[in-house]
Amino acid sequence: MSGTAVVWDTQAAHWIGGRWLPSGPAFSSTNPADASLVGHAPDGGPAEAQAAIDAARHTFDTTHWRHSPRLRAQVLLDMATRLQADAASLALLLTLENGKVLRESAGEVEGAASELRYYAGMARSAAGRVVEPAPGVRSLITHEAAGVVAIIVPWNAPLILFVRSLAPALAAGCTVVVKAAPQAALFMHRVAQRMAETEGLPPGTVNIVHEAGSTVAQAFVASPGVDVLSYTGSTAVGKAIMAAAAPQLKRLSLELGGKAPCVVCEDADLGLAVREILAAGTILSGQQCTAASRVLVHRRLYADFRDAMASAMRMLRVGPGRLAENAMGAVIDLANRDRILRLVDELGEQHRVVVRGAPVPGLPMHGAFVSPTLVEVDDPQTPAVQDEHFAPLMTLEVFDDDRGAVALANATRFGLGASVWSRDSARAQRIAREIRCGTVWINAHNKLFAEAEVGGYKESGFGRLHGAEGMHDFLEIKHVYQEIGSL
Repeated sequence: MSGTAVVWDTQAAHWIGGRWLPSGPAFSSTNPADASLVGHAPDGGPAEAQAAIDAARHTFDTTHWRHSPRLRAQVLLDMATRLQADAASLALLLTLENGKVLRESAGEVEGAASELRYYAGMARSAAGRVVEPAPGVRSLITHEAAGVVAIIVPWNAPLILFVRSLAPALAAGCTVVVKAAPQAALFMHRVAQRMAETEGLPPGTVNIVHEAGSTVAQAFVASPGVDVLSYTGSTAVGKAIMAAAAPQLKRLSLELGGKAPCVVCEDADLGLAVREILAAGTILSGQQCTAASRVLVHRRLYADFRDAMASAMRMLRVGPGRLAENAMGAVIDLANRDRILRLVDELGEQHRVVVRGAPVPGLPMHGAFVSPTLVEVDDPQTPAVQDEHFAPLMTLEVFDDDRGAVALANATRFGLGASVWSRDSARAQRIAREIRCGTVWINAHNKLFAEAEVGGYKESGFGRLHGAEGMHDFLEIKHVYQEIGSL
């Protein structure tokens, strides 16, 4: 795929009410690998946000969309087909604009198509129930669409983290407004173009607004015209959204920060654990909420694991994501590269740095590249352990028994993902049961797919995405009571 050429529109537009709408000021989107210009996008604001909400509300209130599960299934299937037909170009454009390696971009497109197909099936299988609390009385309990859903899309995986909210919302019969990530504006415009081609999609069902800042997101949160808001991002912003949405008691689905621990027992397959944890820690250049960021290793295996991980980390190829030989691409921009380098310097003053992240030799300084970092930590309360860094950075901690491992794994305010590494299946299950987080992988990490729910405990948020539970945040439950009498 590295040789694939792609031609894309260099000027994005809002997609509102089924029409392409530019706005006055524009912002630029650049390639983090070399700072080259990818294109421009309109810098929307509250007016565009309100237009999108009005279009979504009109479609929800005046069309048969929410009452047509077969149409919704057909639309979701057609969306999946159109994304897959454009997969090579979408993947390359995502890599150019977002910095990630091509296999990650291609996997994101495939994952989005899978998500759409999964919820196409769910759209046609919604069920209610009937109860008869007394003779001659019948109560019908049904599910119906919650209304207009706002989705605030993060930049690190802008397609799959958009579609995992979009697909269940559409399957439920909702209409949608979207605040696109500015770091993937041209990519999201191309995604919108494919969706605009979808057969049977009523205009205004999906509306996508671009902006460089946060006024569109703020308008979505504040608007009484938005019934549900789905946000993926930092815990700090999630708390701010909760506070702003509280006066309306707006329903929220929040997947927030993470600090995923990997518990490596002394009987683990060392080669497998090192290989998979390194991949999970450097996926998306470490810019993922479930990335492997804390590695807890049994004392008897600790030195061997540390040395093997350090060796593998030093050999990891970092470079432009479009080149197939590179295992890790750029971080999202120069500001974040510089933030990470400052963080590594601070950690070097407080802890033992085994592998020090740095600018990558041979690559231009105007590219946002930084090699991964491995740090030994003694105090689990240190910011190195407690804070989400969104960087290719892993900490190492030691434990002596399984209870100690669980205590360390649970010692942060986050609870999104974790993994356990052991050849003893029952032992791994016991440890997994005691870790307080939404997903625990055994002898694997970061295996995410449409059929299995994800979501957080503690300050990692609430609500679930993917899976059957993924539709619940976008549905209301209605009870219809009737006295039908007796023969």
